[in-house]
Amino acid sequence: MSFLVFFACGIFGGVLGGMGMGGGTLLIPLLTIFCGVEQAAAQGVNLLSFLPMSLLALSVHAKSGLLEREGLFMMILPAFLFSAGAALFAAYLPGETLRRAFGLFLVLLSLSQFVRALRGRRQRRGKGLS
Repeated sequence: MSFLVFFACGIFGGVLGGMGMGGGTLLIPLLTIFCGVEQAAAQGVNLLSFLPMSLLALSVHAKSGLLEREGLFMMILPAFLFSAGAALFAAYLPGETLRRAFGLFLVLLSLSQFVRALRGRRQRRGKGLS
């Protein structure tokens, strides 16, 4: 696969990751669809690329005063434990199952955002805003 295709995937994933929106949401489909990478490997690449990207984004957001620290530990601890368990579980799942589960997640996420946008638009219209 061309270096430029992987480089472009890194750019798009990095932009979303830097904004705190989850670069893997874009990086995993890009790697599987355009680069022919297996689902499990794409998820692994996403996790590996997430480390430096998240540390840099975290420092920028912290310096900008955009971090809410209240309740942080109570969110990190269960997230850490359940991500470890889910990673162990995912290691035993076939790639096709992972691909379908991730696709379903993306569809549900898209529908959720679409409904949210419609509700916000209706609320703005009700207040006389456009």
